[in-house]
Amino acid sequence: MPSGPSAVIATNPTIFSAPNTFDGHRYRRMRTEHKDSESSMVVGMSTIDSLGFGLGDQACPGRFFAVNNMKLIMAKMLTQYELMLEKDGRLRTTMAEVDIQPHFGAELFDGFKATNNWISTGVQWLDEIQQFYRERSAIEKEYSQKLSALAKKYYEKKAKRSSSVSVGDTPTVTPGSLESASMTTWGVQLTTLEGRAAEHDKYANALINNLAEPVKNLAHRYEELRKQHAEYAAKLEKERDGTYGDLKKAKGKYDSSCQEVENRRKKTESSFDYNKSKAQGVYQQQMGEMRNVKNTYLITINVTNKQKERYYHEYVPDLLDSLQGLSESKTSTLNGIWSRAAAIENEAMTNSTQLLQHLSSEIPRNNPVLDSMMFVRHNAVQWQDPPDFGFEPSPVWLDDEAMASDPASKTFLMNILTKSKGSLGALRTECDARRREVEGAKKVRQAIRDGKDKRDEIEVVRSQFYNQDLLHEAERRKTTAEVEVSTITANVGDVSVGAINHTFKNQTFKIPTNCDLCGDRIWGLSAKGLSCELCGFTCHTKCELKVPADCPGELNKEERKKVKTERQAAAQARSTAPDSTDGTNGAGGGTSPPGLQRSDTMGSMNTLSSGYAASAQRSVSGMTNRSSMAAEEPPAAAAPTAKPSIRSHRMVAPPPAAFVGSPASNGDSDDQPSGKMLYAYTANASGEISVGDNVTFTLLEPDDGSGWIKIQPSSSATSGLVPASYAEINSTPSSSTTLPPRPMSTASASTTSLAGSDTGSKPPPVKKQGPAVAPRRGAKKTLKHVEALYTYDPTGPGETAMQAGEKLVLVLADQGDGWCEVEGKAGKGVVPAGWVRDV
Repeated sequence: MPSGPSAVIATNPTIFSAPNTFDGHRYRRMRTEHKDSESSMVVGMSTIDSLGFGLGDQACPGRFFAVNNMKLIMAKMLTQYELMLEKDGRLRTTMAEVDIQPHFGAELFDGFKATNNWISTGVQWLDEIQQFYRERSAIEKEYSQKLSALAKKYYEKKAKRSSSVSVGDTPTVTPGSLESASMTTWGVQLTTLEGRAAEHDKYANALINNLAEPVKNLAHRYEELRKQHAEYAAKLEKERDGTYGDLKKAKGKYDSSCQEVENRRKKTESSFDYNKSKAQGVYQQQMGEMRNVKNTYLITINVTNKQKERYYHEYVPDLLDSLQGLSESKTSTLNGIWSRAAAIENEAMTNSTQLLQHLSSEIPRNNPVLDSMMFVRHNAVQWQDPPDFGFEPSPVWLDDEAMASDPASKTFLMNILTKSKGSLGALRTECDARRREVEGAKKVRQAIRDGKDKRDEIEVVRSQFYNQDLLHEAERRKTTAEVEVSTITANVGDVSVGAINHTFKNQTFKIPTNCDLCGDRIWGLSAKGLSCELCGFTCHTKCELKVPADCPGELNKEERKKVKTERQAAAQARSTAPDSTDGTNGAGGGTSPPGLQRSDTMGSMNTLSSGYAASAQRSVSGMTNRSSMAAEEPPAAAAPTAKPSIRSHRMVAPPPAAFVGSPASNGDSDDQPSGKMLYAYTANASGEISVGDNVTFTLLEPDDGSGWIKIQPSSSATSGLVPASYAEINSTPSSSTTLPPRPMSTASASTTSLAGSDTGSKPPPVKKQGPAVAPRRGAKKTLKHVEALYTYDPTGPGETAMQAGEKLVLVLADQGDGWCEVEGKAGKGVVPAGWVRDV
């Protein structure tokens, strides 16, 4: 006996004297003294010499326990076999159930291609099976000699396809002569076929109606499901590559932004003293943009890494498990068809009952798990996760992976954090709901396999796959939001605490409105923006994430007007004043502008959750306001005449030196705005007026969007039209001695102006040339037509519809934002520029 266990044996003192005292010779004396009761003393033992626990009268009683322990061991071994008697009375053993459940997703990892090929081979094999039954039906009518030929033919096919069906086309381990359980079962059917010698017409018809057609339908449905899996795998791969591409684009934007900062820095170094402060302001503004680009790049890195991890550890494994389930479902259904074939054959062919019974007993042994197990064992490979992505500094700008934490960057991050946190609740609820639906479908599939549910498993798989796709989409969005929240919180803390966000709603501004953040116009093709429902804060869509969360709450009309004035003044100050942040990674709070040397920078122009896009600004207005950007060199071309067929951006020209500091005299400007001609203009058509430069005038009709204004020169009683870009309108009465600075014109994409300054220096003796003139409304002009390549339906205000092949008039070409303005049957509006072509 092993040491430790306690045991109670006979302690009857009438039979065992002093039972609690050890006596090694007790049994010898007992046998001598009580020979008639010896049988009761060796209960449970085998023969006296059966086990090595001592012999004769020195036998150890522990062998009683050993014998029974051996009996238990043998009993457990026997329970692993199914025992039954053959007809001749001999005992026959059968194979025990295999208690192995492989998982493709856990063992094959990124092995979708091989698995898909394996599944495809198995589905194609179904077509061979149904063709087998059809050919057999025809051959059965020709009787037994044809059956032998058919069996031989499919034995050859089986030999050719056995390896592909069993372990796939490219196994990592050669299977040798091994076959999958399905192929083995198929071989049993062919063997049974060889034993058949007769068939009749009824059986042939049954083969077609009850076997061939169901197998054909089954193959078609499984192939359709396999293609859906393949399309989903391609979608996952495309999403993964798209995420990698987004990261690459973010890296490219970051490098471009760094390059732009470097260019601004060099430009600032080379600027003159009177222009240095303005150039430095532009430099600081570009540095802020670069910080935002860097933050977006860092966020994109984390999102990409998380999506990559989920791709290789969740999405692809789940897809592989689904393919495994599809294969096992196919095998299970195929087993049912084979059983049905066996039943039909057994009913029709009484002379082959014994063979068919053997076939029926062999088919259930084809456990769907066995094929999967064999495929896994012969296709398992060593695999490692792809390395995570890391921050890569720009080759032209020294930087590290720390997030920018200056006030402007924190505002940007706070808005991203607020949006992401706000969406997490709904996304989690959606994920939970979709996950419950998927789990419910899995339970139904298991019930179908267990025979407890009679529904169509393929339809259940289709429903499960659909919900799995929806769950995948929701989880991708949730993952992105969670990573954004965790990344921002880990680097700068929960900056959304205490924020009072604006209640923005989308709005199309039909009346020119300035952005309360950047001061630029929100009008024309860029008329789509945002407006706070409470305080009336207006901004571009691209500026939304830069707006501080300082909504004062609901304001009345007067309060809104007052706040609007303050915001516009602040926006003007921001556009002209240099940034006070230092150049150390955007995390400092310095009070002086940084030096003109390279330093760590960050910024952002785009984010996954913002919809912010750096698109070209458009404006129909031709009015030129005094720009905060100084001129660098005079234009070389003479002032062109108005050509209706040519559109060009206006140039922002600086005022002459003589104009600055000397008030304009116009006694008629008390009630009407006045202004001054920046350039001389010669009339080219009726209704226009010729006027020289530096001539003051009274504004009779402002620019209505056509690029022209009507004026009356102070030295003449006549009035007429002049280009708005040739004149400057005083924002205060002309009797004022000072002219406040005006915001830069958003209608110009150029920063080039005439030489000169506001310091009172004498202008150079070169005749000033005005910018290009916009064509007048109603003037004769050459129309340019385009043809619609596709049918487009408007999705927002300001857009118009068009039909494929329709000819349209091009009103305004693409200005860099991907849209162009056209006029067609549906009216005038904007359409995607890539959807039309010139004719």
